[in-house]
Amino acid sequence: DHHINYGSGSGLQDRVAFYDASIRLADLQVSDTGTYQCRVKKNTVAVHEVIVTVEEKPATPQCWVEGESVRGTSVVLRCFSR
Repeated sequence: DHHINYGSGSGLQDRVAFYDASIRLADLQVSDTGTYQCRVKKNTVAVHEVIVTVEEKPATPQCWVEGESVRGTSVVLRCFSR
């Protein structure tokens, strides 16, 4: 019946669309993590649930060399990402 229940998700109204028995989420955000349900009603009702997990893109790592860069010696490359 083209009815969309947004639940408690904030801002979903502008980013959710219904197409041919499927749900489309645009511009995913970490807060969109959750269970989504598509219910198709014709002669009977078919329900499909999908669990969506949105993870944050990692920050650019910061890297540095420990030790002196001299041919034939060992150095340690350290990297850290928030």
